[in-house]
Amino acid sequence: MEWEFTPAQVVRGEAAYDLASFRRDLASEVAQNVGAADMAQLQRAYDLVYDLCYWLATGKPLAQLLAAFDDDPSTRDWLSALQPHMQGNIEMLGALLQRDIMDDVAAGRPLEQALERVAARHAEAVRTGAPAWQQ
Repeated sequence: MEWEFTPAQVVRGEAAYDLASFRRDLASEVAQNVGAADMAQLQRAYDLVYDLCYWLATGKPLAQLLAAFDDDPSTRDWLSALQPHMQGNIEMLGALLQRDIMDDVAAGRPLEQALERVAARHAEAVRTGAPAWQQ
């Protein structure tokens, strides 16, 4: 995806962009670029792309994610090949998460509590937020 602002501007609070907007934009990008045969296949592709972005945005090693797909070599290979193309999305998602953490800390929460709250809000957004093609 391309934005008219940078991840650094998001971190500094200079750009009004949030997780719901990012997820909507990513869903649109996936729908445009993945030749899915049906909605279930498109949803699986979106979930995998989002999980890849989140995994790497939170500083976890790619090899650890790929190991979860050792019994599914085609998915593992697809994610591995996709990773370099997702770098901008990974950085933007990381910036959004960092901004949320910083906002919680600025509101007076200890860092550990801010991390937990952002993780919980993120999990809720993933659980309840529908991709763009389902809205």
